[in-house]
Amino acid sequence: MAAKEEHRVLERPTFEEPVKLLIVVSPYYNDIAADLVAGAKVELEAAGATWDLVEMPGALEIPTAIGISDRRSNFDGYVALGCVIRGETTHYETVCNDSSRALQLLGLQGLCIGNGILTVENREQALVRADPKGQNKGGGAAAAALHLIALARKWARTSKGIGFMPRGEDTLLAGSAEDGNDKA
Repeated sequence: MAAKEEHRVLERPTFEEPVKLLIVVSPYYNDIAADLVAGAKVELEAAGATWDLVEMPGALEIPTAIGISDRRSNFDGYVALGCVIRGETTHYETVCNDSSRALQLLGLQGLCIGNGILTVENREQALVRADPKGQNKGGGAAAAALHLIALARKWARTSKGIGFMPRGEDTLLAGSAEDGNDKA
């Protein structure tokens, strides 16, 4: 059903400065993971980005690997890839929810992460979403990371003056003599 719908895909962002990403993948379902990685590489290379690749045992370790990398390396963004297929226990919900939540929290802290961890009911759904000639969510996750990097760079030098700052010549306070509202 979803394959027949039309989707709007944003134009690939362009960059003046080099872009380097880390692809973090869980190869638990190796053939699916390999297709997701292939899709991500195509998208990153088309944007002129460079990348490194690390493997983690499962989807739950991917956010931790990204967090460690952010503290100890210099990547502009991250692509999280893997596949979780529903099984007979509630472990599926734990892995899906916790890995997604952890990636979202890292994103809210300012990391540029494209989430390409598939959460599917069966292997057939995973194969459709990892198909190099079809949807390939690995490429979609790489594109999302690139768009976030472009946005972060666009606003990198913008300052809202949030926090405590000493009063300077350019600072006016409400009710001060300088703005004509002095009640004193």
